[in-house]
Amino acid sequence: MNLVRTARDWLDRAPTSSPVDRLNARFIQILMIGLGFATLLSRLYFIAIHAPADALGSMTVDQVTDLGSDLAVMAATLGGLIVVRRGHFARGIQLFLSIYLLALMANFATTGYRHAPLDPTPTLLLAVAGVVLGRRTLWVVYSAVLAAFALGQLADALWLAEPRPSLAAAFHVLPMLVIAYLLVAFAIDSTTRALRTMLAEAIERSDALAAANCRLKQEMEERERTQHQLIHSQKLDAIGRAASGVAHDVDNVLSVILGYAAQREQLADLGTNALLTAMEGMELAALRALSISRKLLNFSREDIIDNQVFDAGDALRELEPLLRQLLGRYIQPVLRLPDAPMPVQLDRSAFELMVLNIAANARDAMPDGGRFTMSLDAPRHGSTVTLALADTGVGMSDDVCAKVFEPFYTTKPYGHGTGIGLSVVAAMVRAAQGSIDVCSAPGEGSQFLISLPVHDENACAAPQVSITNR
Repeated sequence: MNLVRTARDWLDRAPTSSPVDRLNARFIQILMIGLGFATLLSRLYFIAIHAPADALGSMTVDQVTDLGSDLAVMAATLGGLIVVRRGHFARGIQLFLSIYLLALMANFATTGYRHAPLDPTPTLLLAVAGVVLGRRTLWVVYSAVLAAFALGQLADALWLAEPRPSLAAAFHVLPMLVIAYLLVAFAIDSTTRALRTMLAEAIERSDALAAANCRLKQEMEERERTQHQLIHSQKLDAIGRAASGVAHDVDNVLSVILGYAAQREQLADLGTNALLTAMEGMELAALRALSISRKLLNFSREDIIDNQVFDAGDALRELEPLLRQLLGRYIQPVLRLPDAPMPVQLDRSAFELMVLNIAANARDAMPDGGRFTMSLDAPRHGSTVTLALADTGVGMSDDVCAKVFEPFYTTKPYGHGTGIGLSVVAAMVRAAQGSIDVCSAPGEGSQFLISLPVHDENACAAPQVSITNR
C-alpha cells in the first residue's frame, strides 16, 4: 500500500495548469509507461525466441524496420513522459503521438497491411487525442491512422514480396476501415465534447462561487469594521454627553484644592493635625477627579473586542461616578445590587456602553428630573443574570416600543438623535448570547431588561482573560 501511495503521489506531482489536464495526467503517464514497458518486453521476447544476438547482422529489412519502430515507440513514451513531467502536458502528448504514428507508418510500409496483426493501438491513440488534446487533434490522428492503413495496403500491392494483390483487392477493406474508425472518432468526439462542456460549466460555476465567497468575505470584514467603528462612535457620543458634568466635577475638585491651598497659612497656625486633615481632603478630591478621568480615558479607547469574566455588580459600582456626570444633577442614579457576585463573560466596555446608552436615553426622557434605577436580579436556576434599567420619564407607546431597537429609528427632533444607540445595544446583547426587552407606557417611565448568561467556572476550564485597560 505504501508503494502504491508513493507511486500515486509521484504521478500527481506532474505540474499542470489546467484542471482538465490535472484529471488526465495520472492516466496519461501510466499509459506511456505501460506502452514503453510492453514494447520493451515484447521485443526482448522476440529476440530471445527468433533473433539471437549472433544473428543480428542477418536481419531482413522488415525486421530492422520493426526493431526501429519499437525503439521509436520506447523513445516516444520516454520523451513524452519527460516533457509532461517538466510541465508541458499537451506538448509531451503531441510528441508521443507524432513519433508513434510515424513508427506505425514505417511499420506498415515495410510489412504491409495483410500480415499486420489485429492491434487496438490506433483506437487508443484516437481516444488519447480526443480526450486530452481536443477534437482538432482527434481528426488529425484519425487521418494519420487511415494514411498508415492505406500505406500498408499500397505496399502489399506494389513493392512487397509475391504474391501481390491488385490495387482493388489491396484496398478493398479501406472503405470499411474509414467508416469504422469514423464511427469511433465521432463517438469519442461527441462524448468528450459533452464532458468538456459540462466541465467548463462546472469550472465557470466554481469560479463564480469563489468570487461570490470572496465578495461575501470582504463584505463581512467591512461590516465587522463598520460595527467596531459604530461602537466606538457611541462611546465617544456617551463621553461627549458626560463632558459638561465631568468639567463641573473637576471644577469642584479644583475649587476644593485651591480652597485648602488658600488656607495654608491658617492651617499652619492650627498645627500639624489641621494640615494633615487638609491634605487628606485634597487627596480625596484629587482621587475623585482621577478616577473619573481614568474611566473616561479607558472607556474611549478603541480596543479589539475582548471577552472577560467580571462581576456585573462591581462594574455598575465603578460606573456610577460616570453615570452621575451623564445624568446631571436633577436625575438621581439608584443602585440595587445583591450581595452575591454576578459573574458574566463578555467585553466589559460593551457592557458599560449598554448601560451608558440606555442612561443617555433615560436622561432625555426626564427633562424635569427623576430617578434612574439599576438593579441586578439573582440568576434563576444558575442560568442568567437580569439587569433592569428603569427610569421615571415620559415613557413610550406600544408602537414606539416595537421599533425602538431598529437602526436609525428615533422619536427625537432632528439633530438630537441618530437612532443607532439602542440598535447597537441590542446587537451587543445578542453577540453576548443574551436577550433584551423593553416595558413602557406613556407617562409611566420605561424599563429595559437585559438577560446575560452567568459564567460557569466549572464549565469553562480556559484561563480568564485579564482586564488590561482598567
